[in-house]
Amino acid sequence: MSLAATYRLGTRLFWRDKAMLFASVITPVGLAVGMPLLMRHMTTGGVAAATSIFHGTLAILLSITAFMNIAVALTNRRDQLVLKRLRASELTDGQILTGQIASTATQTLAMIVVCAVAVRLAAGVPLPANPLAFLGVAAAGSAVLSLLGAAYTAAIPRAELAGVYTMPVFLVCGVSAGAMGPIPLPSWLREVLDLLPTTAVVDAVKTGDLAGPVLILTSWAMAGLVAIKLWFRWEPRRS
Repeated sequence: MSLAATYRLGTRLFWRDKAMLFASVITPVGLAVGMPLLMRHMTTGGVAAATSIFHGTLAILLSITAFMNIAVALTNRRDQLVLKRLRASELTDGQILTGQIASTATQTLAMIVVCAVAVRLAAGVPLPANPLAFLGVAAAGSAVLSLLGAAYTAAIPRAELAGVYTMPVFLVCGVSAGAMGPIPLPSWLREVLDLLPTTAVVDAVKTGDLAGPVLILTSWAMAGLVAIKLWFRWEPRRS
């Protein structure tokens, strides 16, 4: 079994899980397309309001389809001893996790591209001025959030609590990126939230400035790798 095989395994398991499909595909895509469409036709802001809210919903896509998806999936597979059995094969630890992270990241990137096209057709939201930069930052954000989701499983005690433990991350990411509308925040808190990886992606898409967001994403990626190295668990915690 190779890295490509673990990638295909993660993808196949994802698309076979109907509950995961609803939570990680239908819900975030519905929000990312429906909210801009609502803003386009129900507010005076029109296309400008729809564009702004779509940029914010990128944080929702990243936090649900990448972060929450992989955190829940890996926690379930850990508790079902799937990860332990994979470790007994010829695969290395790096291949097992890289295959899962790559699978989740590519699915997230695909969802972002689909939503960008959908809101262009349905709500008139303009396509990115620099498509390559948009794809690059979306791919980087998807990979980093998937990596962080894998690392976050160390904080989840058991599979049935995975959704509860990941929900605060989704809420913080959505608020910080403006996906839930303008919420007044203290200036010091705003500065802290601007350092989140989801906010970095949204800022890069909005402004076209890549230097700061790339630095933030790189820092989070390094933190995620260190966390996986130190705390990732391959088996359930025994009471």
